Amino acid sequence: MARPWQPDRSRGVFETLLVVDGEPVEPEAHLRRLSRSLGEVYAEALPTRAEDELRRAAADLDLGRLRLTIAPAEDGLRIDLLAGGVDAETVFPSRGVKLRTHPLAGGLGPHKWTNRKGINRPAPEQAGALIVDKGEALEAGWANLFSVRNGALFTPPLDGRLLPGTTRAAVLELACEDGVDAQEQPLAPDDLLTAEETFLTGSIRGIEPALELDAQPLAGCGEISHRLVAALRRRWNLPDSQAARKAAASDPKLGQLSR
Repeated sequence: MARPWQPDRSRGVFETLLVVDGEPVEPEAHLRRLSRSLGEVYAEALPTRAEDELRRAAADLDLGRLRLTIAPAEDGLRIDLLAGGVDAETVFPSRGVKLRTHPLAGGLGPHKWTNRKGINRPAPEQAGALIVDKGEALEAGWANLFSVRNGALFTPPLDGRLLPGTTRAAVLELACEDGVDAQEQPLAPDDLLTAEETFLTGSIRGIEPALELDAQPLAGCGEISHRLVAALRRRWNLPDSQAARKAAASDPKLGQLSR
């Protein structure tokens, strides 16, 4: 039986943003989601200084990430902001990732809780958690899930059991602009095994191939996902040459849960 999971509300919620040439990527979407979570969980508004602090921290980064955490404190809300460099090879990685089914009653929910420890992106050659509830594959512990079947793009619906990823929303928008039939529909783990393409989306890694589920092969990226990669790179101001640029060493404390 799938075990329930409970967040530690005292540790707060957070956002992780990619930074390109001193500018945070999709900041409005991230702050909008953070604001919604603060209102629903703590009945508090997003601190007005949050965006200014975010942009100041981004200004000196060429290619990097910001982690903005907001947690309850005695006098209201506390803001913690960490900044670090990103290895260019981790942005739109070609290597791909392995997955293992991880039953979890009710999923992880729609808020990006700080204590999602143990279900973050795995180390190389290890398999990361694919959250499954009631026979439905919801999301990876650190990324949203997509598959392509019969030329159409599918992703699980936002029914309160999974995170409304900012990159998920961008990919759906770009798919529609490109004429791809994009649908929000429940996905069973077996659906992934027979899909033409299977990939994950997140705010640092962009689009990442999913290559294995419970030691069985997955298709990874294909024609449609490669087109979406190109469109998302343009949207994020990352031309193809960006992948070859030297960047600061990645901060291991920030290398997880980046949707």
